[in-house]
Amino acid sequence: QVQLVESGGGLVQPGGSLRLPCAASGRIYSINVMAWYRQAPGKQRELVATITSGRRANYADSVAGRFTISRDNAKNTVYLQMNSLKPEDTAVYYCNADLHDGSGFIDYWGQGTQVTVSS
Repeated sequence: QVQLVESGGGLVQPGGSLRLPCAASGRIYSINVMAWYRQAPGKQRELVATITSGRRANYADSVAGRFTISRDNAKNTVYLQMNSLKPEDTAVYYCNADLHDGSGFIDYWGQGTQVTVSS
């Protein structure tokens, strides 16, 4: 059984920073793209950033220059470093991985971690 577990969320003041790790565990043969999404109250889930197995990253325009996605392939872990946080970054952040569990490549999701940016 494959699991993705996020952590690191919490309450932070505007301008502050948070780092979100997401670890994948279980029967994993390989991981292709890993990503972070977020969903604010009353809004659709949106893509924040992606990173390939070769560590090529892409970002949503709203977070480019403030957020950095990275991964440790040996630990099956993806990170989201969030700097210069704004109130509009408040959302539940979800980890996503396109990984091979022995049956084929399947999209897996974490349970989400709440990030609240407020003074």
